[in-house]
Amino acid sequence: MAEGMAATMRIDRLLVYLRFARTRSAARMLVETRALRRNRKHVRRASENVAIGDVLTLPVGGEVRVVEVLSLPERRSAPELAKSHYRELDPRGEIAIARGETTSNGMKAPQ
Repeated sequence: MAEGMAATMRIDRLLVYLRFARTRSAARMLVETRALRRNRKHVRRASENVAIGDVLTLPVGGEVRVVEVLSLPERRSAPELAKSHYRELDPRGEIAIARGETTSNGMKAPQ
């Protein structure tokens, strides 16, 4: 890799390596259904590149997860090792609405 170029990886491959998708086909389905965002923008192609520091928003197991990419893995590995390549930014939905505050419709946020 040339000096000064940022390291990147295809988003479908990254999702498999980080264990958010079992196969690249499953990762492509997330893209095709517009269920995946990178830095708050919908991912349009499975071949889009992801760099360190990018924030991914994706549905996993019936909930939405927001993660920041800390490093790019070289291959698919054990779940514990895969988790070392990203960090959860919003594990309980606390960023959108702070606990105890009210929403725009006057309802109290869930705690």
